[in-house]
Amino acid sequence: MDLDGQIQSLIANAPQDGSTPALVEAIAPALKQLAGQLRHSQYYIVQTVDQEWAVTSLQSRAQPNEEKTVVYAYSTLKDVSSGPYPMHDPLMMALPVPVTHILFQMLALEGVSSTIFFETPGNTNVGTEIQRDELTKLAQACLAQKQSGSSFPLPPDVA
Repeated sequence: MDLDGQIQSLIANAPQDGSTPALVEAIAPALKQLAGQLRHSQYYIVQTVDQEWAVTSLQSRAQPNEEKTVVYAYSTLKDVSSGPYPMHDPLMMALPVPVTHILFQMLALEGVSSTIFFETPGNTNVGTEIQRDELTKLAQACLAQKQSGSSFPLPPDVA
C-alpha cells in the first residue's frame, strides 16, 4: 500500500469522535515526510498477543547513566529472530505494520524515545532512527499550519 493509501486507512480506522480523523489528516504531511525517508512501506513490529509493542531499553556507551527506550521495526520477518525478543515465546509475535501507522502510533507511546527501522534485510546492526521528539515537532508544525498559525498540543491519547 502506498503512503497515501496508508494515510487513508489511518483516517478510516481512527475513532470516529469527530476530532481524530481530522487530526490524522492534519498531521499526514509529517507522517508522509518521515515515511518517505525510509525504504519500506511496512515493517515487522514485535508485539504480545495483547498487541502491546515490545520495547527495548538502550544504555549509552559514552554516558552509561543515559538510557532510552526504543521500538525496533524490521524490514523482514526473518530479521526479527536476530533481535533481542524471545520469539520462541508463544505470547510474542511479529506482525507487519504500515510505516505511517508505526509513526502515528509513536505519538501515543509515552516513554518511547524513538523507533529504529532496520532498512537492509539481513542487517540488524545498522538502522535508521526516528525520534519521537522529531515526529512530535513536525506534527505540531502541521497542526499549527492547519489552525492558521495557532498551535494546540497533541492529545495524549492521539493513537
